[in-house]
Amino acid sequence: MTNTPVEALIVTEQRGAIFEIILNREDKRNAMNFAMLDQLDAAIDAAERAYNDKQARVVLLRANGRAFSSGIDLESFMQSDHPLGENWLKNLFPVTDRIQRVFTKVENCSLPVIAVIHGYCLGLGLELALACDFRIIAERTKLSLPETRLGMIPDVGGTTRLLKLVGPARAKELIMTGRNFEADLAEKWGIASYVVPKEQLMQKAEELAQEIALSAPMAVSYTKRVINDMLENQRDLQIEAWAQAQLMRTKDFYNGVTAMVTKTYPVEWQGE
Repeated sequence: MTNTPVEALIVTEQRGAIFEIILNREDKRNAMNFAMLDQLDAAIDAAERAYNDKQARVVLLRANGRAFSSGIDLESFMQSDHPLGENWLKNLFPVTDRIQRVFTKVENCSLPVIAVIHGYCLGLGLELALACDFRIIAERTKLSLPETRLGMIPDVGGTTRLLKLVGPARAKELIMTGRNFEADLAEKWGIASYVVPKEQLMQKAEELAQEIALSAPMAVSYTKRVINDMLENQRDLQIEAWAQAQLMRTKDFYNGVTAMVTKTYPVEWQGE
């Protein structure tokens, strides 16, 4: 079964017990804009329906093209005709909440979600991957949370979920430096479930999916729910949103955006 809407930025396919959600904005290296996030939201709903109809057991979240995701589409995010209005920066919480709700829906999906990652997985793309239950990463993939170089922080679960995966010191290092890191470090620090050669990426993901599908579906779903509840993130997500709302009103943020465009570094103190 294939569902490919007109101008689909997200494609869904079902193969047996596996429900695939595919990032499909190849020309932008799967950089995410609001339309793409809305389609991702709808795709998770479709996966839930397939689960409730006893048609699907596991979600594979993967991407077409050369990269899993290069992160946020900054140009569309900063457009003058912003979907939340021209004064959206004065009240950032609805923007952050909109994206957080989609990624939390991924995290809380009844089905286990396996992120299948190759090429680049940066910024918002890595925050999406961190919302998944498992991450299988191709060798030589580049990952990063570069938000601090833009005068921001990872605010849609990246800070919260990374902290709980790797601990405070390593989370601080990856976020404060904003640097790229390799798949082997991701595996060593517990971000990646497996790192495999690129040509074996889908095979490994499908092997894990099929193994999970051998277990009782409700037991798998309840295991996910129980563990997620033990790591309840809502308060931490609210703290992320509060910090981002302050940062995006500062000159540091505008300096960071300019630095990215000009390929420099926003190292000079700008303040409020």
